[in-house]
Amino acid sequence: MLHEELIEIIANLRVLGGDHAFVEAKRAETKLPKSVRETLSAFANTNGGVLILGLDETQGFEATGVRDAAKLEADLAAMCSENLEPPLRPLIGTHRFEDADLVVAEIAELPAGSKPAYNRGTGMTQGSFIRVADGDRKLSPYEVQLMLANRGQPRDDEQPVPGTTVANLDGALTSTFLSRLRRHRGRAFANLDDTSALRRAKILVGDELSLAGLLSLGEYPQEFFPQLMLTFVHYPTKSGPDPRSGTRFIDNIAAEGPIPAIVDEALVALRRNMKRRSTIRGAGRAETWEYPETALREAVVNALVHRDYSGPSQGTQVQVEMYPDRLVIRNPGGLYGSVREENLGVEGTSSARNATLLKVLEDTPLPGSDRPICENRGSGIPAMLAAMRDAKLSPPRFADDISTFSATFPNHTLMGDGAVQWIASLHEHGLTDSQCHGLAMLFHGETLNNQAYRNANDLDSRVATEELGDLVARGLLVPAGGRRYAHYTLADDVVPASVDGPVREQRRADRREEILSALDEKEASRADLVAETGLPDRTVSRWIGVLLRQGLIEATEKNLRSPNVRYRRTRQRTLDETSG
Repeated sequence: MLHEELIEIIANLRVLGGDHAFVEAKRAETKLPKSVRETLSAFANTNGGVLILGLDETQGFEATGVRDAAKLEADLAAMCSENLEPPLRPLIGTHRFEDADLVVAEIAELPAGSKPAYNRGTGMTQGSFIRVADGDRKLSPYEVQLMLANRGQPRDDEQPVPGTTVANLDGALTSTFLSRLRRHRGRAFANLDDTSALRRAKILVGDELSLAGLLSLGEYPQEFFPQLMLTFVHYPTKSGPDPRSGTRFIDNIAAEGPIPAIVDEALVALRRNMKRRSTIRGAGRAETWEYPETALREAVVNALVHRDYSGPSQGTQVQVEMYPDRLVIRNPGGLYGSVREENLGVEGTSSARNATLLKVLEDTPLPGSDRPICENRGSGIPAMLAAMRDAKLSPPRFADDISTFSATFPNHTLMGDGAVQWIASLHEHGLTDSQCHGLAMLFHGETLNNQAYRNANDLDSRVATEELGDLVARGLLVPAGGRRYAHYTLADDVVPASVDGPVREQRRADRREEILSALDEKEASRADLVAETGLPDRTVSRWIGVLLRQGLIEATEKNLRSPNVRYRRTRQRTLDETSG
């Protein structure tokens, strides 16, 4: 780890007043705390992280230091290799910070095929942890089982369902399925009779239906698995039932049957409970639904086909919850395989927990349509994000915590009147549409990081980084979390008073005086100005450009990219004579 990164991380800890998901600080003056094992396991099982020994959280992250850094480094390395299974290989080093020695370890996330990391002394079930917010939580037996299952290809959807036969199939669905198989995959199915075709497609295992066959083509799968369904609840308030009126819910359904029928019934319920809204389209307006149907269909299908179908989860249904300010779609079983929160939405990124079920649903149409339930091409999330972008809505927030996965759709127009007026009040010229969308997300209280920015604007990581950096340079955004875990907040002087209230004229910070004061009676490089003002490099660079254009400063070199360029004040104009 670079020393500058450590300084930034500690500064963020002090601002936050506590640890966060990617950083854990411990006092550890003379020896390793027992809880270090839990933190090492949690980081390795989640997204990796940084362990800092020698900081006292109870004293505002004061650098109390460690007495014998070399010994503590050795003890930590031994703990990682001897006490953890599989052994961990973190990057460990000592940094001198505020006259104290800190031991810093960077723990990488384990690949899915090696999880969970656990403490050998207590065993896998009791010694496996995960990072949640700023703490370490012991994995449940179900979560441990999911991690073990993710080491290979789960086969739960291929298992035969005792007591089932072809008589439990829906005749119309099965006939359509076989017809599509023979039409689209003639080489493999054209010359087979119905029973042989169903066996080759793994609908039948011997004379019994597979779980995939029952769920996709069964007449009533809930006869065998009562909870393998979808529930929809429309709540009256943001927190759920209304305690004042006693209203528990506005609408409540249980969608049953095979997956095609569940998808259809869920979409009917969503349409019935959605409202219309006005969306700005250029110089005019368009009436649209609160949520685009394409996005909802993809989210519901994803929840049903990618959920966990192993024994411990068969008592849990897919849940759809509608609130006044959001829609949440939740399923048991987190992300599987190579799919991670950070690459959701990347075209072609796909790992199928239920490979056979997905294959069957490629040739199973939605009721009343020739469109298949899913394409099995990794296109579901990109289609969902594109639909939200087209509707000028914030992208959904995805959350994966091993045992569950959820997609939360905020209920607000991204570029509504309030956001548009607030952005106009900033008087920032040259903002791109995607930068306006990013600002609007923060206006509505959404989380903004590189991934969320990309999802909202369909950009690659490089362009997103450049545009976010420009917003920082303009003084509109403040980065937090360090370079590796960066997210962005609005600068204090542009935070709107209220999303729903009148837009006030924003009083933006003017950094010209700070730059000019740093140049009093001397020349200075850009790096010198960054050090003296404490402003970010991008911000200093931006205001240097403003001052150069206004003739208030001049450069010592014609080539402003020269490493020798320095700046000095001119005597031609004063700050009062400029309009900014």
